[in-house]
Amino acid sequence: MAQHVLLIEDEPNIAEAIRFLLTRDGLRVSHAAEGASALSMLRQDPPDLVILDHMLPGMSGLEILTALRADPSNCNLPVMMLTARGRDREMAEQAGADRFMTKPFSNAEILAEVRAMLGRGSAPG
Repeated sequence: MAQHVLLIEDEPNIAEAIRFLLTRDGLRVSHAAEGASALSMLRQDPPDLVILDHMLPGMSGLEILTALRADPSNCNLPVMMLTARGRDREMAEQAGADRFMTKPFSNAEILAEVRAMLGRGSAPG
């Protein structure tokens, strides 16, 4: 069964680009555009990795990450934070993000990070 990535991103063009890239690499990708649905999806269909935007409607990415880390079943779930604001890196790391990527990023860059976080090495793509 394909590894599962939950992408939490409210910008449709970025979400579709990441979804396409990861699906083409053999991953199953679920998408949420805001926090409440993301937390619900986490419980219903636990992912192997979360890619989490920082600035989201309703709940911020940091609030989602704090809620995720407070749940013992998700405390070791790998999380990559995405943001257009590089200064948010320290807050994201303190909240429990495993990796941090600043927008804009290249397709090769995000694919390499996802592969590394999932232990996939250089999977076909």
